[in-house]
Amino acid sequence: MEKLPAMVFIENEGITDPHLNLALEEYIVRHFSFDSDYLLFYINEPSIIIGRNQNTLEEINHEYVTEKGIHVVRRISGGGAVYHDFGNLNFSFITDHDIKSLNNFAKVTAPVVKVLNAMGVPAEMKGRNDVVANNRKISGNAQFSTGKRMVSHGTLLLDTDLDEVAKALTVKMSKIQSKGHKSVRSRVANISEFLESPVDIESFRSLLLTGLLEDQDDFETYRLTQEQWRGVHQLKAEKYDTWDWNYGNSPKFNIQRERRFESGTLDLRINVEKGHITHFTIYGDFFGMQPVQDLEERFVGLKYDKDAIIDALAKVSVADYIGPIPASEFIELIYGSDLGENDSATR
Repeated sequence: MEKLPAMVFIENEGITDPHLNLALEEYIVRHFSFDSDYLLFYINEPSIIIGRNQNTLEEINHEYVTEKGIHVVRRISGGGAVYHDFGNLNFSFITDHDIKSLNNFAKVTAPVVKVLNAMGVPAEMKGRNDVVANNRKISGNAQFSTGKRMVSHGTLLLDTDLDEVAKALTVKMSKIQSKGHKSVRSRVANISEFLESPVDIESFRSLLLTGLLEDQDDFETYRLTQEQWRGVHQLKAEKYDTWDWNYGNSPKFNIQRERRFESGTLDLRINVEKGHITHFTIYGDFFGMQPVQDLEERFVGLKYDKDAIIDALAKVSVADYIGPIPASEFIELIYGSDLGENDSATR
């Protein structure tokens, strides 16, 4: 069998759908030949990419994300949530599993840092997994290993809308106790701030690719076959497009939310496991005509998802159970968007 090149650059065909790009990345690490290392670049539409072990609802401003149509997708690697847009370039190295490289982000990112330095960017590895310039984060990195192959990937903030980063990742949820790994927000900067001349994202991509491959004597560019693309699309449909993966795969979490209405105080206690409500209790000094336990039972087993909650209450008179409280405000209290002035819930 003919030996494959030491490094193969995978052409992603200009795809900007984060669901498909993450499926492509996983497909490569699980199905491509072990005889080569692979390099993948991709640029995503506005999206929040959630770490493997995170509670999605703790990381996003759900109302803002929904309003703006920002994608929310979970990746297979750990680490924190990151914001992607057309000003952000993502890179992935797919290599053999190497215990010396696993969690050794300085080693993995060294080629990228070298190229950035050559462009005049004072980039350096700092902390656990960040590349910074003048102590401001310009790249976050994460890894995943199958035990045989591993992916080391990161972001490169060339010209990202940093205002959108703050808005999309400013969480409105209140009083969540979770076993998920919460993101730590860092001071961020765009790489463009450190370049002498403006560079668009495609030119930056070309410069980075040239720099990364200049030390490679043996490399090629590869385009997936139709059969391989079918496999990628199947993985996307079965995993990265699903609520179960992006939201339901969150670790267990408990929620307490309290709000005073004119008719009395509501104090909600909600337990969520694998994205579904396992326990739902309503406390308070309200007056209702029907047993509140009957209302509580409607939520057990339900997806912790706003649309599912709305559907569950579509034919229910909430006022019969908890007094004259608008159903819409009850739903907002359950799911936790912006709360009113009288709310006692705090994060």
